[in-house]
Amino acid sequence: METLLFPLLILLLFIPIFLSGRKQRRQVQETQRLQAALEVGDVVTTTSGLRGTIVDSSYEDTIDLEIADGVVTTWLRAAVRDRVDTTPDDASELTGDDAIPAAPAEPARPSLEKNPGPDATPAGGAATNGTAGTSTNGTAGATDDDAQTGGTPGSRN
Repeated sequence: METLLFPLLILLLFIPIFLSGRKQRRQVQETQRLQAALEVGDVVTTTSGLRGTIVDSSYEDTIDLEIADGVVTTWLRAAVRDRVDTTPDDASELTGDDAIPAAPAEPARPSLEKNPGPDATPAGGAATNGTAGTSTNGTAGATDDDAQTGGTPGSRN
């Protein structure tokens, strides 16, 4: 019984390795078939994520992709990851109430001001008189940061 345990354990370890190797080999063959069957007009994605339309596939190892109007780049066929399906997914069946609603209006953008509201106080906690560029001690051109650090207006020391 003990003599059969070790070979059985080794066999159990090698079965997943064998099966994953077959799966990987199948994927490599499928990718090679795709790269060999590329034609002009196909929309493809490269391994770096670039999407383009094939404008020339006459060379054995390279293809020319148009990535923008009038911008053509040359790529190795091996850099093509997959072909993009350009047909819409049943978009013609959407009519009436089932149609996709229009995009909502642009949402309100967050405020970029330090003190977004009239009731808000500055980060230092002291209220100001509402004049921009004036510190709590009333010095024109100096901000609260400058007054606290003793620096000159606009400096960060």
